[in-house]
Amino acid sequence: MAKRQRIVSVTAKQRDELDRLLRRPSVAAGLAKRARAILLLAGGVSVSATGRLVAMQRRHLYKWIERFRQHGVAGLADGKRTGRPPVFSPRSCDPLGQDRLRTA
Repeated sequence: MAKRQRIVSVTAKQRDELDRLLRRPSVAAGLAKRARAILLLAGGVSVSATGRLVAMQRRHLYKWIERFRQHGVAGLADGKRTGRPPVFSPRSCDPLGQDRLRTA
């Protein structure tokens, strides 16, 4: 039987950075899920099993694997999204944001 090749290889520095991400109390849930997936894949777990463990589809895993290969740990972060700007400015004068309330 042929030996399985690892899908992802992680350096010691990258592994430490991924471990630190998982231990941080304020890390985004998606980033933590992706970091855990990369660590599982680097440990030799199959893509299908990793997908079941982190609740992510295989096609999404392959996307994040490719981003990790190209950009390292920084590639696991969410990118900019297009869309409408927020209605309530974080620097609003009114503490409750009511000065910018829209009416229908």
